[in-house]
Amino acid sequence: MAKGGVEEGVDSLGQSVIVAPSGQIVAQTLTTDDEVVVARCDLDWCERYKGTLFDFERYRRPEVYTRLTTQRGAILPD
Repeated sequence: MAKGGVEEGVDSLGQSVIVAPSGQIVAQTLTTDDEVVVARCDLDWCERYKGTLFDFERYRRPEVYTRLTTQRGAILPD
């Protein structure tokens, strides 16, 4: 969900989207009016992506981003 319309004099285009696991945009809002978008989703097809490209159990490597999850505040260079 994205905010669209005019707020404090600024015109915003919401552009909410429904995105398939492949990255393809399946549905998208196009105006600043209130909009609802729907899409038919093949959950079996999604499950195939989760078992291959998005197999987080296989490809997730928390050790690579430990600094991002543990560092608090800025660390200035010496």
